[in-house]
Amino acid sequence: MNSISVRDKRTDPALRHPEKRNRPDNPIQRKPDWIRVKAPTSKAYHETRKMMRDLNLATVCEEAACPNIGECWAKKHATIMIMGDTCTRACAFCNVATGVPKPLDPKEPANVAVAVGSMALEHVVLTSVDRDDLDDGGADHFGQVVRALRASAPATTIEILTPDFKDKPGAIDIMAADPPDVFNHNLETVPRLYPTIRPGSRYFTSLDLLRRIKERVPSVFTKSGLMVGLGETREEVGQVMDDLRAADVDFLTIGQYLQPTPKHARIDKFVSPKEFEGYGKMARGKGFLHVSATPLTRSSYHAGDDFVKLRAAREAKLAVAD
Repeated sequence: MNSISVRDKRTDPALRHPEKRNRPDNPIQRKPDWIRVKAPTSKAYHETRKMMRDLNLATVCEEAACPNIGECWAKKHATIMIMGDTCTRACAFCNVATGVPKPLDPKEPANVAVAVGSMALEHVVLTSVDRDDLDDGGADHFGQVVRALRASAPATTIEILTPDFKDKPGAIDIMAADPPDVFNHNLETVPRLYPTIRPGSRYFTSLDLLRRIKERVPSVFTKSGLMVGLGETREEVGQVMDDLRAADVDFLTIGQYLQPTPKHARIDKFVSPKEFEGYGKMARGKGFLHVSATPLTRSSYHAGDDFVKLRAAREAKLAVAD
């Protein structure tokens, strides 16, 4: 008889959320050819998975059922998700479990540092669940992890993908005190869709977080991401780009929304590769230093390579200004 471990449940939405196994009125749609990926089988994938289990670390790759997990883990690239695997919010697009989170693990900053050292990463991406239960939304824990990485792997560049901290007092001060190389916070979708897609969040709160971080630490690269295929219009996406540029955001990612389970928001449209090319051209025309816009683009997909391009783009811009 086959057995399933607690950790195995992360990789199968039907096991993690039994209530989401069947919903005949909102079935998972068949993906077009341009968005299908192979199941992960490589030795490096299994080595990465084992290391995360041994160190009691979660990854957004598993929690969010990312379609790129096989490719990234084969290269030993993983986005580490700190502060547990249970979120205090329930967004309609997200496959991370919702509930009452466990207390923070005081060993986690050191364990993250061990994982990054073991993989000899040049660039690491850290993200987290929403922790509205914490007085600072988890900002200090992010700071602890960043400090641990700076101490143990000073050559590794650090990218963080944070919650909005929901105006928690002092959260921005804490983040600015120990800044990463890239500060990422995703707007996810257009303002009109927030009530149904991201009901626990507020568009202008997220936008203001990006603006204020840039004002406090101008040297930090700021980054945000959008999903398309949820019912947004091209004009609305263009307005979000304008809002992000007004907040001096450097880097924009745009990818196709994929419905994790029948309980999640339905896909309104599979956006074609040609349309993604159009979004990329639009964003570059608005002045972003770097843009990634493809069906499989995700916030941390090719993050290390993108950071190199981002830094080169800033240097070229400064050279022209001089």
